[in-house]
Amino acid sequence: MQKRILGKTKEKLSILGTGGIVVMNLEQDKANSIVADAIDRGVNYFDVAPSYGDAEIKLGNALKGKRDKVFLACKTGGRTKDDARKELEESLKRVGTDHFDLYQLHAMTTEEEFEKVIGPNGALETFVKAQREGLIRYIGFSAHSDKIAIKLIDAFDFDTILFPINWVLAFKENFGPAVIEKAREKNMGILAIKALALTTKPKNDDRHPKSWYTPIEDPKLEELSLRYTLSQPITAAIPPGDERLFPMALKIAENFTPITEEEIEYLRSRAMDLETIFQSNL
Repeated sequence: MQKRILGKTKEKLSILGTGGIVVMNLEQDKANSIVADAIDRGVNYFDVAPSYGDAEIKLGNALKGKRDKVFLACKTGGRTKDDARKELEESLKRVGTDHFDLYQLHAMTTEEEFEKVIGPNGALETFVKAQREGLIRYIGFSAHSDKIAIKLIDAFDFDTILFPINWVLAFKENFGPAVIEKAREKNMGILAIKALALTTKPKNDDRHPKSWYTPIEDPKLEELSLRYTLSQPITAAIPPGDERLFPMALKIAENFTPITEEEIEYLRSRAMDLETIFQSNL
């Protein structure tokens, strides 16, 4: 599988990552099989978080004997120094590792969260200290707001950003392009989520328990969607956590070719009729 440089870190990551939700709630043997197959096919980027149920335990067990083969990212929902430290220590224990290659603020969305993490006794103090201690190597964040993402980029020298990069959001909401441009100015590693998000999830949808949005399941549209995201100036994308969709994403990434202008125009026309999962607030 193709690998790309992760911004100023100079790490080389597979263009497709494995999100921890894929192994959440699975039997350990099944989780082991998914992780082993991904690594055998060239995936070296894995991402997990304490909010993903038992995913840290399942992924940690599956990576036993393979930890040195992967770039392992984790996140914290803690916004204060103490909360972030507590989650970091618990995550290290559950995953069974002595360090994370990347540690990220998880799902930054509001002004209040921004002020907490960058202020006195904010979570970033834990990140900086943990980096000095060797518990984490790189510092990043994920965000669900383009405005907050840009504020964070301006406020701290982050190594990476994990952000929704998706054709529906880009074409209908213009959500994402300004964030990508800002991150590139800082030579940050850009990681993508929500590449295969289609639209908002109906209340009666019980077919996608691991996803709060409706993921793309049509094979042709799934291919176009992931190729669109991988054609942006990013390092890697993490597909939805549904283990039924992960094999197709792997296949698309293995055979990746840049999206064409004609295909972009098709996606642009499709986007106009869809309800977006995020709105721009720039």
